[in-house]
Amino acid sequence: MSEFKPQIFSGVQPTGNLHLGNYLGALRKFVALQDQMDCIYCVVDMHSITAQLVHDDLKGQTRSITAAYLASGIDPVKHIVFNQAAVPQHAELAWIFNCVARIGWMNRMTQFKDKAGKDRENASLGLLAYPSLMAADILVYRATHVPVGDDQKQHLELTRDIAMKFNLDFAKKIRESGTGIDITVGDEPVHAFFPMVEPLIEGPAPRVMSLKDGSKKMSKSDPSDLSRINLTDDADTVARKIRKAKTDPDALPSEVDGLKGRPEADNLVGIFAALSDRTKADVLAEFGGQQFSQFKPALADLAVTVLSPITAEMRKLLDDPAHIDAVLKDGGERAGAIAEKTMKDVHNIVGLL
Repeated sequence: MSEFKPQIFSGVQPTGNLHLGNYLGALRKFVALQDQMDCIYCVVDMHSITAQLVHDDLKGQTRSITAAYLASGIDPVKHIVFNQAAVPQHAELAWIFNCVARIGWMNRMTQFKDKAGKDRENASLGLLAYPSLMAADILVYRATHVPVGDDQKQHLELTRDIAMKFNLDFAKKIRESGTGIDITVGDEPVHAFFPMVEPLIEGPAPRVMSLKDGSKKMSKSDPSDLSRINLTDDADTVARKIRKAKTDPDALPSEVDGLKGRPEADNLVGIFAALSDRTKADVLAEFGGQQFSQFKPALADLAVTVLSPITAEMRKLLDDPAHIDAVLKDGGERAGAIAEKTMKDVHNIVGLL
């Protein structure tokens, strides 16, 4: 087997059940990327304690996310699947990046402002330093591409800023170490240790909204289970949730412009389009003029057809936690070998014995 050179890194927090939005927006893309590059997919359990320290069953949630990865089609043999805490180099590099990053950079992160709310002084230091750990997650493997959504673009820019400052601060040491790589920043060639990570955005990501409120994203944290379709929901539950999904009294329009100002209709048409790999225009060409009483059963049948195999495989995997643990252990060992080499070079560059 050829040498594994990680190019893609991405992770999912083990908080709550993964839902249809996670599958369409992330997992399905993760699977597709396997055919193009070497991928590392992580369950970022250390991130999950930044906003909520105490969890009822963090280990169980970690296994559940892993099961979703595998059931969706991620190959843990050709690629790497592991949990973040199994590789301590993530935390080690994050500390070095805490010393590289500036407090002003962290204070500008909109996610910190949103999650900390008005009581910023009572937020955990971990929540403030979250983007530094995210940078370490990526760069401890010297990954070059990260599939990201809109909510993580600012953090990825910060990852690039941290990498660039490290490269410039230690430029002489990097050259002396012989471990650098030649990259281009703008039009300028730079000899660097860490790459300038690029966001990977493959086509417009489907924005899946709550089934109860078309103006809000589908969320694991929404108190109403009817707001989302969980990957663990059985066929009857999926159909029931779609049947109860909020709509308006008008028939479906025949053109996409007719969805403006109708967020719930737009959401359900968008879900149908994403699940069937079609455009909204194609869906409306078929269902335009019909009432939701006709459209919802078709959407339910489609959702069940696509999701049922994943749900069945997830349940099978979750009934065998020893197998999931073995996958994570193997992935952690393989990821750790790469991370250990990176940190050996970082120690040398920084001057740590």
